[in-house]
Amino acid sequence: MPTPFQRLLARLLILLPLFLIGSNAMALEEPQYRLVATYPEFELRRYAPYLVAETEVRGDFEQVGNQAFRILADYIFGNNRARERMAMTAPVNQRPAAGETMAMTAPVAQEPRGEAAGRYVLSFVMPSGYTLQTLPEPVDPRVRLRALPARLMAARRYTGRWTEENYRDNETALLKALDAAGLSAVAAPVYARYNSPFSLPFLRRNEVLVEVAEPPQRD
Repeated sequence: MPTPFQRLLARLLILLPLFLIGSNAMALEEPQYRLVATYPEFELRRYAPYLVAETEVRGDFEQVGNQAFRILADYIFGNNRARERMAMTAPVNQRPAAGETMAMTAPVAQEPRGEAAGRYVLSFVMPSGYTLQTLPEPVDPRVRLRALPARLMAARRYTGRWTEENYRDNETALLKALDAAGLSAVAAPVYARYNSPFSLPFLRRNEVLVEVAEPPQRD
Protein backbone atom coordinates (compact mmCIF):
# COMPACT_ATOMS: atom_id res chain seq x y z
CA MET A 1 0.00 0.00 0.00
CA PRO A 2 1.37 3.46 -0.88
CA THR A 3 2.01 5.78 2.03
CA PRO A 4 0.21 9.16 2.31
CA PHE A 5 3.44 10.84 1.21
CA GLN A 6 3.67 8.61 -1.87
CA ARG A 7 0.04 9.36 -2.77
CA LEU A 8 0.69 13.10 -2.40
CA LEU A 9 3.81 12.84 -4.55
CA ALA A 10 1.87 10.99 -7.24
CA ARG A 11 -0.76 13.75 -7.32
CA LEU A 12 1.92 16.43 -7.57
CA LEU A 13 3.54 14.62 -10.49
CA ILE A 14 0.17 14.55 -12.26
CA LEU A 15 -0.28 18.29 -11.72
CA LEU A 16 3.31 19.20 -12.56
CA PRO A 17 2.75 19.61 -16.33
CA LEU A 18 0.01 22.16 -15.65
CA PHE A 19 2.34 24.24 -13.50
CA LEU A 20 5.13 23.97 -16.06
CA ILE A 21 2.86 25.04 -18.90
CA GLY A 22 1.57 27.83 -16.70
CA SER A 23 -0.56 30.44 -18.40
CA ASN A 24 -0.20 28.72 -21.78
CA ALA A 25 -3.17 26.61 -20.66
CA MET A 26 -5.22 29.68 -19.75
CA ALA A 27 -7.15 32.01 -22.03
CA LEU A 28 -5.99 35.34 -20.65
CA GLU A 29 -7.40 38.55 -22.07
CA GLU A 30 -4.95 40.59 -24.17
CA PRO A 31 -5.07 44.08 -25.67
CA GLN A 32 -6.99 44.17 -28.93
CA TYR A 33 -5.14 44.89 -32.15
CA ARG A 34 -5.51 44.60 -35.91
CA LEU A 35 -2.71 43.04 -37.94
CA VAL A 36 -1.58 45.63 -40.48
CA ALA A 37 1.32 43.85 -42.17
CA THR A 38 3.66 40.90 -41.70
CA TYR A 39 7.40 41.27 -42.29
CA PRO A 40 10.03 38.50 -42.11
CA GLU A 41 11.29 39.75 -38.71
CA PHE A 42 8.21 41.34 -37.14
CA GLU A 43 4.50 42.14 -37.32
CA LEU A 44 2.98 45.60 -37.67
CA ARG A 45 -0.08 45.92 -35.41
CA ARG A 46 -2.59 48.68 -34.80
CA TYR A 47 -3.59 48.53 -31.14
CA ALA A 48 -6.87 49.85 -29.79
CA PRO A 49 -6.70 52.05 -26.66
CA TYR A 50 -6.45 50.21 -23.34
CA LEU A 51 -5.79 50.83 -19.66
CA VAL A 52 -2.86 49.75 -17.52
CA ALA A 53 -1.90 49.67 -13.87
CA GLU A 54 1.80 50.42 -13.62
CA THR A 55 4.56 50.89 -11.09
CA GLU A 56 8.15 52.08 -11.24
CA VAL A 57 10.88 49.95 -9.70
CA ARG A 58 14.65 50.14 -9.46
CA GLY A 59 17.10 47.33 -9.91
CA ASP A 60 18.58 44.86 -12.36
CA PHE A 61 16.78 44.29 -15.68
CA GLU A 62 16.14 40.62 -14.91
CA GLN A 63 15.13 41.11 -11.27
CA VAL A 64 12.77 44.10 -11.25
CA GLY A 65 9.90 41.98 -12.56
CA ASN A 66 9.58 40.09 -9.26
CA GLN A 67 9.30 43.28 -7.23
CA ALA A 68 6.83 44.93 -9.61
CA PHE A 69 4.70 41.81 -9.97
CA ARG A 70 4.07 41.68 -6.22
CA ILE A 71 2.99 45.34 -6.17
CA LEU A 72 0.65 45.07 -9.18
CA ALA A 73 -0.75 41.65 -8.29
CA ASP A 74 -1.58 42.99 -4.83
CA TYR A 75 -3.65 45.73 -6.50
CA ILE A 76 -5.66 43.46 -8.84
CA PHE A 77 -6.22 40.84 -6.14
CA GLY A 78 -8.04 43.26 -3.87
CA ASN A 79 -5.68 45.82 -2.34
CA ASN A 80 -7.76 48.73 -3.64
CA ARG A 81 -10.41 51.03 -2.18
CA ALA A 82 -13.25 48.89 -3.50
CA ARG A 83 -11.59 45.62 -2.33
CA GLU A 84 -12.37 44.33 -5.81
CA ARG A 85 -10.57 41.38 -7.40
CA MET A 86 -9.84 41.64 -11.11
CA ALA A 87 -8.91 39.02 -13.66
CA MET A 88 -5.28 38.50 -14.62
CA THR A 89 -4.47 39.54 -18.18
CA ALA A 90 -1.47 39.35 -20.49
CA PRO A 91 1.16 40.51 -21.15
CA VAL A 92 3.24 41.98 -18.34
CA ASN A 93 5.09 44.89 -19.95
CA GLN A 94 8.45 46.37 -18.98
CA ARG A 95 10.01 49.56 -20.34
CA PRO A 96 12.67 52.08 -19.28
CA ALA A 97 11.35 54.72 -16.89
CA ALA A 98 12.85 57.49 -19.08
CA GLY A 99 13.06 59.98 -16.25
CA GLU A 100 9.46 59.73 -15.07
CA THR A 101 8.47 59.90 -11.42
CA MET A 102 5.70 57.74 -10.03
CA ALA A 103 3.88 60.57 -8.28
CA MET A 104 0.14 60.71 -8.87
CA THR A 105 0.61 64.07 -10.60
CA ALA A 106 2.10 64.71 -14.03
CA PRO A 107 5.50 63.08 -14.68
CA VAL A 108 8.58 65.27 -14.24
CA ALA A 109 11.40 64.50 -16.68
CA GLN A 110 14.38 65.81 -14.73
CA GLU A 111 16.43 62.65 -14.13
CA PRO A 112 18.73 60.72 -16.48
CA ARG A 113 17.24 58.09 -18.77
CA GLY A 114 15.67 55.55 -16.49
CA GLU A 115 17.28 52.45 -17.94
CA ALA A 116 20.77 53.83 -17.32
CA ALA A 117 19.82 54.37 -13.68
CA GLY A 118 18.21 50.93 -13.31
CA ARG A 119 14.69 52.36 -13.34
CA TYR A 120 11.88 50.55 -15.12
CA VAL A 121 8.11 50.85 -15.40
CA LEU A 122 6.20 47.57 -15.37
CA SER A 123 2.50 47.35 -16.14
CA PHE A 124 -0.49 45.03 -16.10
CA VAL A 125 -3.16 45.44 -18.76
CA MET A 126 -6.53 46.11 -17.17
CA PRO A 127 -9.55 43.99 -18.17
CA SER A 128 -11.73 45.51 -20.88
CA GLY A 129 -14.98 47.05 -19.71
CA TYR A 130 -13.33 49.37 -17.20
CA THR A 131 -12.69 53.08 -17.65
CA LEU A 132 -10.28 55.23 -15.65
CA GLN A 133 -13.33 56.36 -13.67
CA THR A 134 -14.56 52.84 -12.86
CA LEU A 135 -11.23 51.13 -12.12
CA PRO A 136 -10.79 50.61 -8.36
CA GLU A 137 -8.56 53.23 -6.76
CA PRO A 138 -5.21 51.77 -5.66
CA VAL A 139 -4.37 51.79 -1.96
CA ASP A 140 -0.64 51.57 -2.66
CA PRO A 141 0.63 54.96 -3.93
CA ARG A 142 3.23 53.13 -6.03
CA VAL A 143 0.45 51.95 -8.38
CA ARG A 144 -0.65 54.36 -11.09
CA LEU A 145 -3.56 53.92 -13.52
CA ARG A 146 -3.06 55.16 -17.05
CA ALA A 147 -4.86 55.16 -20.40
CA LEU A 148 -2.80 54.25 -23.45
CA PRO A 149 -4.01 55.66 -26.79
CA ALA A 150 -4.37 53.77 -30.03
CA ARG A 151 -0.88 53.12 -31.42
CA LEU A 152 0.89 51.55 -34.37
CA MET A 153 3.31 48.99 -32.94
CA ALA A 154 5.97 46.73 -34.40
CA ALA A 155 6.17 43.39 -32.57
CA ARG A 156 8.86 40.72 -32.70
CA ARG A 157 7.95 37.42 -31.06
CA TYR A 158 10.44 34.97 -29.59
CA THR A 159 10.70 32.14 -27.07
CA GLY A 160 13.22 31.21 -24.42
CA ARG A 161 14.43 32.33 -21.03
CA TRP A 162 13.68 35.75 -19.52
CA THR A 163 17.25 36.95 -19.70
CA GLU A 164 18.44 40.40 -20.66
CA GLU A 165 20.74 38.86 -23.27
CA ASN A 166 17.82 37.11 -24.99
CA TYR A 167 15.78 40.31 -24.92
CA ARG A 168 18.63 42.52 -26.20
CA ASP A 169 19.32 40.17 -29.12
CA ASN A 170 15.69 40.43 -30.22
CA GLU A 171 15.47 44.16 -29.53
CA THR A 172 18.49 44.74 -31.78
CA ALA A 173 17.04 42.49 -34.49
CA LEU A 174 13.73 44.36 -34.39
CA LEU A 175 15.30 47.83 -34.61
CA LYS A 176 17.50 46.75 -37.53
CA ALA A 177 14.48 45.27 -39.31
CA LEU A 178 12.51 48.47 -38.80
CA ASP A 179 15.31 50.50 -40.33
CA ALA A 180 15.48 48.14 -43.31
CA ALA A 181 11.70 48.44 -43.76
CA GLY A 182 11.85 52.25 -43.67
CA LEU A 183 9.90 52.51 -40.41
CA SER A 184 10.86 54.84 -37.55
CA ALA A 185 10.55 54.02 -33.85
CA VAL A 186 9.02 56.87 -31.85
CA ALA A 187 9.26 55.42 -28.31
CA ALA A 188 11.44 53.14 -26.23
CA PRO A 189 10.99 49.41 -26.87
CA VAL A 190 8.72 47.45 -24.53
CA TYR A 191 9.50 43.97 -23.18
CA ALA A 192 6.30 41.85 -23.05
CA ARG A 193 5.94 38.52 -21.23
CA TYR A 194 2.78 36.46 -21.75
CA ASN A 195 3.40 33.40 -19.57
CA SER A 196 3.73 32.46 -15.94
CA PRO A 197 7.14 31.77 -14.37
CA PHE A 198 6.17 28.07 -14.29
CA SER A 199 6.05 27.77 -18.10
CA LEU A 200 8.85 25.96 -19.90
CA PRO A 201 11.18 28.42 -21.66
CA PHE A 202 10.67 26.87 -25.11
CA LEU A 203 6.88 27.29 -24.72
CA ARG A 204 7.03 30.93 -23.64
CA ARG A 205 5.70 33.76 -25.73
CA ASN A 206 7.90 36.81 -25.35
CA GLU A 207 7.77 39.94 -27.48
CA VAL A 208 9.65 43.15 -28.14
CA LEU A 209 7.23 45.91 -29.10
CA VAL A 210 7.98 49.44 -30.20
CA GLU A 211 5.69 52.24 -31.32
CA VAL A 212 6.42 53.40 -34.86
CA ALA A 213 5.51 56.48 -36.87
CA GLU A 214 2.79 56.18 -39.47
CA PRO A 215 4.39 55.09 -42.77
CA PRO A 216 4.00 57.48 -45.72
CA GLN A 217 0.92 56.92 -47.82
CA ARG A 218 1.59 55.26 -51.15
CA ASP A 219 -0.02 56.70 -54.28
